[in-house]
Amino acid sequence: MNYPLLEATDPTTCLSGKMSRISRITANIFRKHIKEYGLSNSQMSLLFVLSKRRDLTQKELCDILFMEKSTLNRNLKRLVDQKYVTKKDFPALNITETGKAHLEKAIPAWRKAMKEIRSLLLADGEEAVDTILTKLKQSQL
Repeated sequence: MNYPLLEATDPTTCLSGKMSRISRITANIFRKHIKEYGLSNSQMSLLFVLSKRRDLTQKELCDILFMEKSTLNRNLKRLVDQKYVTKKDFPALNITETGKAHLEKAIPAWRKAMKEIRSLLLADGEEAVDTILTKLKQSQL
């Protein structure tokens, strides 16, 4: 059999693959620092958003974080089970005092992860990440 498209394609140039690798490397650095707090990167992001905004719906959280509904549901279930998030006023979701206290304890580890990543990226790398995020977010509006 002949597969001309397959033979002519270089998967190492795939932007999705590159972005996925960037995401996994970054997630591994964060995981290393925050693992003792029993939070994933996604869960920490959810807690940060809920600490800054009240009464968000699941759809609003998905939109803010560009998160798949299934990923959001899986992480929210864990956060609700741990009493870090409440669905008391469902569909509105809110961080609890327990969630705020736990996030407060985890922030120094999160800051260490940020420092490590910034030391690897340097200013131009962080600026490039910001530029990429801005451009890609615009396509989602």
